[in-house]
Amino acid sequence: MDKKERRVGTVSRGIRCPIIREGDDLATIVAQSVLEAAEIEGFELRDRDVISMTESIVARAQGNYATVDDIAADVKAKFGGETVGVIFPILSRNRFSICLKGIAKGCKKIVLMLSYPSDEVGNSLATYDLIDANGINPYSDVLSLEKYREVFGVQKLEFTGVDYVQYYKELIESCGCEAEIIFANQAKAILDYTDRVLTCDIHTRVRTKRLLKEAGAKIVLGLDEILNAPVSGSGCNEKYGLLGSNKSTEDKIKLFPRECKDLVLEVQKKIFDACGKHVEVMVYGDGAFKDPQGKIWELADPVVSPAFTDGLIGTPNELKLKYLADNDFKDLSGEELKKAISESIKKKDGSSLVGNMAAQGTTPRQLTDLIGSLCDLTSGSGDKGTPVVLVQGYFDNYTN
Repeated sequence: MDKKERRVGTVSRGIRCPIIREGDDLATIVAQSVLEAAEIEGFELRDRDVISMTESIVARAQGNYATVDDIAADVKAKFGGETVGVIFPILSRNRFSICLKGIAKGCKKIVLMLSYPSDEVGNSLATYDLIDANGINPYSDVLSLEKYREVFGVQKLEFTGVDYVQYYKELIESCGCEAEIIFANQAKAILDYTDRVLTCDIHTRVRTKRLLKEAGAKIVLGLDEILNAPVSGSGCNEKYGLLGSNKSTEDKIKLFPRECKDLVLEVQKKIFDACGKHVEVMVYGDGAFKDPQGKIWELADPVVSPAFTDGLIGTPNELKLKYLADNDFKDLSGEELKKAISESIKKKDGSSLVGNMAAQGTTPRQLTDLIGSLCDLTSGSGDKGTPVVLVQGYFDNYTN
């Protein structure tokens, strides 16, 4: 074994940074934080390292905030201030409660239609056992609040202990808005109650809007079309509106970052100017993974990464080492096996390996989704204080 041969593959490091405030020079702070970490911790930056920033510090530096009154004004202007169907929201105090408060302040009545047995990202409102036992067809049956309580009783989320049905109902009513709650999975079911609909689903919103318009809805908008422009000087997101927003205070939300391609390019340039290394840079939000215990799909943002440098475009193009070892080179071992596998990897010419048996089982996902998920798990969502993550060796393979 060559003593200088690298024995480590991908490494993910959380990078500690100052607390970011509105107006901060984020590119400089991020670049300096990474360079200082490398110096203090004794590691070197390499070409194709990936520097990732949480969307939270980007939006905070941009000052991209809005109040419930800003949301209310936009909703009232777009829907007329009467009865609005608010359908398929996720169950989240952080993600949706402040949005709902603003929506309620802009309406006379809300018919809140919740999907069941769970919301879009897996938060449960019912159990399949009770659905089966009561002969309910979740694909077609519309349940009133009374019927829901009769069948399912009070269902509290496992990790938070919140009964979101009651929580959302009381929140709407606290804003002086009448609330009616129903449960259904067909978007057009809301049209029996109102023809003005705000659809709050994230990843299925395009289809939902299409179905409602085809069914004759008068006004159909998504959360991505609320605060997609400033209201009285508020923040906004031209592409995603309220999607990807988070609770900031009881009356204010932090919106998803606005256009930030210039930011990732600036960080890339600052690192190159400082040490001559060409790194890739991205902004990330939620990772794209599912919790097997709580059944919750993490991705409540519209995308994992709203901005990234061009070197992160695409998907992995990898060979499966265990396939090569068990098939093509099953009669080899030791140094012969290592050499044969290394040669196979070196022969990759950059063309797609889709359909190649030796690539089966490799992950066909966007690089930004994979790396963003790694970064989200590394930085966490609590008190680690590492809103920047440095990933090294991600693009290495067995031959490096």
